[in-house]
Amino acid sequence: MFKFGMGELVIILLIVLLLFGAARLPEIARSIGKSIKEFKKGLKEIKEDDEEEPKNKNK
Repeated sequence: MFKFGMGELVIILLIVLLLFGAARLPEIARSIGKSIKEFKKGLKEIKEDDEEEPKNKNK
């Protein structure tokens, strides 16, 4: 797996800053945060559905 050091992360952040500009970074961060939240919510719902199925099969 890839392991990024602090130097690599700084370079990536600078490239993103140059591409999108400082004004758009908070908007992009919010969008990514919302996407991650929805993804985790979906995983939780799938997990809950999988846990309920064995209970329903025993009836």
